[in-house]
Amino acid sequence: MRLETVLAALAERHPDRDAVICGSERLSYGALQQSVARLAQGLAELGVSAGDRIVLYLPNGFEFVQAFYAAQSLGAIAVPVTTRLTIGELAYFCKDSAPAVVVCHAEQAAAVEAMLNDAIQSVVVGAATDRSRSFAALLVSEPNTARAGPLDQEDCLISYTSGTTGRPKGAVATHANVLVQHAFIHAVEWGITAEDRFLVATPLAHRTGFGRLANALTLGGTIVVMEQFDPAEAVSLIEREQITVMGMVPTVCRMILPHIAREPEKCRTLRRVVVTGEAFPVDLKKQFMALLPDTKLVSFFAMTEAGAVTCLSHAEQLTHPTSVGRPTPGIEVRVIDEASNDVEPGEIGEVLVRSGRPGAYTVMKGYWNRPAETETALRNGWLHTGDLGHLDDDGYLYIADRKKDMIVSGGFNIYSKEVEHVLAACPGVADAAVVGVPDSLFGEAVAAYIEPEPGAAPTAEGVLAHCREHLAGYKKPKYVAFMANLPRNITGKVLKRELAAKARTDLPLD
Repeated sequence: MRLETVLAALAERHPDRDAVICGSERLSYGALQQSVARLAQGLAELGVSAGDRIVLYLPNGFEFVQAFYAAQSLGAIAVPVTTRLTIGELAYFCKDSAPAVVVCHAEQAAAVEAMLNDAIQSVVVGAATDRSRSFAALLVSEPNTARAGPLDQEDCLISYTSGTTGRPKGAVATHANVLVQHAFIHAVEWGITAEDRFLVATPLAHRTGFGRLANALTLGGTIVVMEQFDPAEAVSLIEREQITVMGMVPTVCRMILPHIAREPEKCRTLRRVVVTGEAFPVDLKKQFMALLPDTKLVSFFAMTEAGAVTCLSHAEQLTHPTSVGRPTPGIEVRVIDEASNDVEPGEIGEVLVRSGRPGAYTVMKGYWNRPAETETALRNGWLHTGDLGHLDDDGYLYIADRKKDMIVSGGFNIYSKEVEHVLAACPGVADAAVVGVPDSLFGEAVAAYIEPEPGAAPTAEGVLAHCREHLAGYKKPKYVAFMANLPRNITGKVLKRELAAKARTDLPLD
């Protein structure tokens, strides 16, 4: 079973049903399927074939959806990259995935093409350049109805995540991964159907937004995409488009809550809200549930490599408020010690996940072009998550910490090593360490501790200006502090636990 064949079947059954809505424009299932077939032919004429990678460096819009499904139709592998990342960060993903094509918007075209090598073609949404092809021009290609589906190409998606080395790794998802997770498990766990209308308020290139896209277009529902999130407009959109399901991260919940409080009746059609990202604060969920008592709230623990692992139902939100839920039926969870022995309930250890053969159900197939790291992460069929947690006597999972030094801000993962590498390259900086600190809006924020070079006097303003050139805005430190010497152990490793404690007492946290 493949994503593009599911879409084709839905288009045949419901050609006039809205598939995607963005702004004032609508695309039916029939029109979407036709545009996907034309775009796939246009990409094939550029030389794209099964197994090739297509980077989608696109803002929210129809083009992201069309390009993703056109890639599947060719047996190519989509590589979504949020436009919140800088061109320099995009360059890393292109070098690592070696795509045949990068699809971008005209606003980024010049910068994108400047960093591409001659082996990578660019397709531009908007006015094309001398060395690019127009997305619109590809859409008028006459589709080849005789093309056989590439049934032997099971990989469909590479989603980049951060790993223990500090460099992002591409988690390879198969068609089965996406379909089992979004068309079957989510449908059963959350009670979502083809009759639902899903609102996407986050980037489609991020797993939260992509998850709702996959839910809608594998079940036959309708997805309503916000080009940019605005909390007041989101509430209006829920009323106008009769939204029934919304996915969000806690940061979005914090931002939209005051607007719901003013006019909760606008959200009367909203029957299900699914929340992932950083831990969902108990007070926040209580406020939301009090404002919309008829809306069922579900939170879940998920990761790029394994999808949704556990789920906490609406009824469990207040009975087990600090848990991330129990494993979804069919997904196994273990918690082990350093010797790989299962720990007793209540004891903290590393969380392991399994759902049959990697790539067959929910756990990724592996990391793109990284056999050694795949072997480390996937051992005896178990995914070693790097997260620390414990199970209670009833099988509820509680996450304690992250072995990977990950910071989760507004639902976006920030790997501290990546930020530290940028800080270390700043003039006047000898060394730097980054820790996550509490943030009232985004859940966590980045705090950077800088050790200046002897005789140098870097400033916070200078450090932040340097970061703005090399990092996406959400990765940039919110706080910058200076220390003559970072605290270290006898081997020279920075003691981040000491810095995290210091940040909580010394910094003006909000």
